[in-house]
Amino acid sequence: MENKDRYFKALIENQGKLNEIDLGEKIQLDENETREIISQLLSEHRIGYEENSFCKYSIINKKRK
Repeated sequence: MENKDRYFKALIENQGKLNEIDLGEKIQLDENETREIISQLLSEHRIGYEENSFCKYSIINKKRK
């Protein structure tokens, strides 16, 4: 999904400055599509939920062996 990749890249560049919905709107996604992409990224373990952050989601860095 092209929008999922765009959102993931935007999330990396965002560094927690915008919340997750505003970030989606910035790249022209509506709220429902943004939430769907977030749920997909969570299920793929590419992002994680952070309760005490302005942007509630962050990138999960996988350590390579």
